[in-house]
Amino acid sequence: MSEKINYQRRRFLGTVAMTIATTQLSIFGSAIAQSSKTKPAVLSTTKPRTNTSFGSLKQIDAGVLNVGYAETGRPNGHPVILLHGWPYDIHSYVDVAPLLASAGYRVIVPYLRGYGMTRFLSSETFRNGQQSAIAVDIIALMDALKIEKAILAGYDWGARTANIIAALWPERCKALVSVSGYLIGSLEANKTPLPPKAELEWWYQFYFATERGRAGYEKYRHDFNKLIWQLASPQWHFDEATFERSATSFNNPDHVGIVIHNYRWRLGLAKGESKYDEIEKRLATAPAIAVPTITLEGDANGAPHPNASSYAKKFLGKYAHRIVKGGIGHNLPQEAPREFAKAVIEVDGY
Repeated sequence: MSEKINYQRRRFLGTVAMTIATTQLSIFGSAIAQSSKTKPAVLSTTKPRTNTSFGSLKQIDAGVLNVGYAETGRPNGHPVILLHGWPYDIHSYVDVAPLLASAGYRVIVPYLRGYGMTRFLSSETFRNGQQSAIAVDIIALMDALKIEKAILAGYDWGARTANIIAALWPERCKALVSVSGYLIGSLEANKTPLPPKAELEWWYQFYFATERGRAGYEKYRHDFNKLIWQLASPQWHFDEATFERSATSFNNPDHVGIVIHNYRWRLGLAKGESKYDEIEKRLATAPAIAVPTITLEGDANGAPHPNASSYAKKFLGKYAHRIVKGGIGHNLPQEAPREFAKAVIEVDGY
């Protein structure tokens, strides 16, 4: 009888030990291992739109750049790279990053070339703003940080960059969150004129095509970019401090050159670099994206953006589209940080 009791006791204690071990794994495991029921609870503990700084930033040589970037979260967490657009900066993610860090991710938020602390390593390097060059920058950053594969998420220039990496280097992209969907372009496609109302939305692109526009952006970049913020997010009532935090990044010595080249290159008015020709040829075919993807759109986006129905078929993997309501404009991660962070976590579970 005593042997039977001891056996049952050992069996019970073994079950308890296994339960404790399993519980510990679920608590201390990576964000990938967390259940979908746990993640929203973690997100709800962080108050959005209250963070003003990333704290200390880091620098690393990557490709042709010395990249300035913010990093937060667990060093061994699954990497998430958050990419900003124009005319914005890393502060678009000042609330998103801690939300994802609280869910166990390692979050990297780099300044793109021409912004903030990011600098070219050589004064001889062409200040190139074409789409493929910016994508190669992020691949180089991943290599420098020894990140083999990451979730990529972005809007505007950042979404286009993430799209390109997901399409051409899917082995480096675990999943994708893209505001305004599929944004890969080509010089040939850009030759096609748009209806007058659509062309009007691109007024700044035509302004930048002129030397007057370059001089105007150089002289008035602060007020110019504030105007873009207001037009692109007409219902986002940001305060002066919020804008000024990002405006400092436009003082980068290469900012004007990169921005002007980007928009002139799109219209075929400025040449790119031949070393990117093969990449651009592949992008000109509008390659499909096979990695799991969630596309987002604000219900009050005042910037030019495609209709979701025009790009849904470009995503061949598991895919979902979300409209974020509440007067959300172009800078979606900063205007709706919780919804953006939830999309990153959701797509990670696809």
